[in-house]
Amino acid sequence: MSLSPEQRREFRAIAHNLKPVIIVGEKGLSEGLQEELERALNDHELIKIKVASQDREARQEAIQALCESSGAQLIQTIGKIAVILRRAKQPNPKLSNLTRHQR
Repeated sequence: MSLSPEQRREFRAIAHNLKPVIIVGEKGLSEGLQEELERALNDHELIKIKVASQDREARQEAIQALCESSGAQLIQTIGKIAVILRRAKQPNPKLSNLTRHQR
């Protein structure tokens, strides 16, 4: 699924005020982190992830691995923060960042 520049801009605007839901620490991509990522994407669809590594290449690899394992799409990366999106089959209108912030 490829996103147009307008869609990416809209998703970035929605994500601007969000706080990181997933924080990748020293333990890296553990099984518990993968489960929490699945739950967060199912509930919120559009989330922020913080990767607490000092190495830029390690951060990019971790973000890519998370996107590939979850089937999510990378929207934006700024420093240690990444915004990813995976649409839910049945979004919850009270939890989904996409439905709560529609314009």
